[in-house]
Amino acid sequence: MLALPVNDTLEGYDYPAQVRWSLAQEDLTSYQEAAEFLNFNNIDMVCLQHEYGIFGGEAGSHILHFLRRLKMPVVTTLHTVLREPDPNQWRVMEEIAELSDRLIVMSQLSSQFLQEIFKVPGSKIDMVPHGVPDLPFLDPNFYKDRFGVEGKAVLLTFGLLSPNKGIENVIQALPQILSRHKNVAYIVAGATHPHVLRHEGEKYRESLEALAKEVGVESQVVFHNRFVSPEEMIEFIGAADIYITPYRHEAQVVSGTLAYALGAGKAIISTPYWHAIELLDDRRGALVPFQNPDAIAQKTIELLDTPATRHAMRKRAYLFAREMIWKRVAQGYMESFSRVRSDRMESPRVQFSASAIHKSLNRLPALNLGHLNRLTDDTGMLQHAIFTVANRGEGYASDDNARALILAVSLEQMDKAELDTTGAATSGAITPGLSSLYLSFMEHAFNPARNRFRNFLGYDRRWHEDAGSEDCHGRAVWALGTVLGRSSDPGLRCAAGRLFESSLLAVTEFRSPRACAYTLLGIQKYLASYADDRDAQKVSLTLARRLLDMYESIRRPDWKWFENVLAYGNARLPQALLMVGAACSDDRMISAGLEALHWLTETQRCETNGHFVPIGSQGFYRQGGTKARFDQQPLEAAGAVSACMEAYGVTGDDRWRKEAWSAFNWFLGDNDLQVPLYDSETGGCRDGLHPERANENQGAESTLSFLMALLEMRSLQKSELMEIPS
Repeated sequence: MLALPVNDTLEGYDYPAQVRWSLAQEDLTSYQEAAEFLNFNNIDMVCLQHEYGIFGGEAGSHILHFLRRLKMPVVTTLHTVLREPDPNQWRVMEEIAELSDRLIVMSQLSSQFLQEIFKVPGSKIDMVPHGVPDLPFLDPNFYKDRFGVEGKAVLLTFGLLSPNKGIENVIQALPQILSRHKNVAYIVAGATHPHVLRHEGEKYRESLEALAKEVGVESQVVFHNRFVSPEEMIEFIGAADIYITPYRHEAQVVSGTLAYALGAGKAIISTPYWHAIELLDDRRGALVPFQNPDAIAQKTIELLDTPATRHAMRKRAYLFAREMIWKRVAQGYMESFSRVRSDRMESPRVQFSASAIHKSLNRLPALNLGHLNRLTDDTGMLQHAIFTVANRGEGYASDDNARALILAVSLEQMDKAELDTTGAATSGAITPGLSSLYLSFMEHAFNPARNRFRNFLGYDRRWHEDAGSEDCHGRAVWALGTVLGRSSDPGLRCAAGRLFESSLLAVTEFRSPRACAYTLLGIQKYLASYADDRDAQKVSLTLARRLLDMYESIRRPDWKWFENVLAYGNARLPQALLMVGAACSDDRMISAGLEALHWLTETQRCETNGHFVPIGSQGFYRQGGTKARFDQQPLEAAGAVSACMEAYGVTGDDRWRKEAWSAFNWFLGDNDLQVPLYDSETGGCRDGLHPERANENQGAESTLSFLMALLEMRSLQKSELMEIPS
């Protein structure tokens, strides 16, 4: 957790360790840089404490530049909500409300003003009271000796001094009070407000001291002219018999000092400013008119005359304030934060910073292999990245090296003329020998004792298991089949052929639908060059029929799928059925594949805007359950591109070409958050969409998913010379 205070002086202040950054009040650049600092540190949420006077610019407008640049959710606590804002104040509050996910207020009146004046929906507002310490209900005499007022009835006002506090009214009331109760002391605790001190010095305090002398009560008024620590503040409040807030104006929706006095179970006299009316309702305190020393005197005398009335008031205040202690307030904030998280999961919110990003939809970007090369060392493809830097600590995965092998073979089949196609240029050199490197990794990953591929290899070159998952094995077969079906390198094909034959021994026992699908994709690539291999044909039909049986056994009118859950790698299942069905002219497989893919595309479409929304990995989508909206993975978009292109090739229906573009545009920013996943500067792809922002890490799976999808879209563009959709 980080705290970012605002400095109103060039020197700043001596802050505790959790303050890593501070804003310069009048420096607009400071606000912009602070936002970038929080974005860079992957902060999950920002809780802004707003008061107009804290921030620089007209009506504190500098804070808007901070909010506009944030990439994470914002919850704003409003310490002041004006009933009659001027145009600048109205504009600032309106935009703060728009840029914030939720607004927290500390009074019901603040909520009313937001809804009636600023037209903020009530559903966006949370009421969380001003927090107070959890103090015991003590006799005031317990603390009086700390301040030399033992044996006296103590009146107290505390807080930063400024002319709007109205303390002069209490001083003017003292002679009347003292005429009835001789043993009264009035403590005024707190330093002069820094802004007042800077512009007027101690003029107000000195006027109060002069007034006390003038009315003859200087010996009964005790000024403590210093900033009061939280611990000492508790002692001051504890010593008070009556707490008085004699503020001069009604337009105060929050008073922290009043809340603290209520939380300590004090008898309270206050003028009827807005927060006092609300907190002191139901006889939790006494209200007196503004600027009326006589009323203050009469109410003080009444409470001192009737201890039973005073103590009953104290008890009502104390019991009411149990819901205001810090623990309860913290729970209120956490509930608000949880609502934001839940709302973002159900109805993604496009950040202001994202809406300003230029997006080039329906256009193929340049083929940039820079990040692919950065993630590849002399062993293979590293699986993870920290932002754009390869994360060696996470080592390698056969999953990613299989994908990388498929991509490398596809790249080697593209001649220079194709790579330089107008509108789809290439940047980042194609490193020679990538296919050989990735195939070497796959050969090393194969465990002949188990006839299975291992998956995870540490950077220390030690395998983490004897056999990976069925899905891992299926991806490996897919990659090997691609080499055999597409590579023109005889050495590569011979090495892949031996490994392919050994890897088929295990696949007929697979029960994972994704493992079956990945394996089928590889076998069909292989059969494109070795169509008469009866063993491969037999395995292909066995797995395809198994996949079809899964579909037909689970399928329902409202659930046209292979399992009772939509999980990951979804589009590869209908793609495999379509590929096998087309190769062997099996209309039943083709029909099932098209039906399942149609249902999937409709399920993964935003109901509001129509863009592609892959099933989220945080819970997936179980039959009869709720679709997980996040996290959204590039793997799903790439699979949807491939499957829709397969359907387009099988049917010639232009609808599937458009669906492929919809899935590809997800990478380019046509998604829930309207942020591009593809990074044209690095050639990498961000690791997915969280509810509030993109995952800025650019790992192997994400980058390979994008590059594989890009090559497929380029091949479609080349073969069709298609018209770019509008």
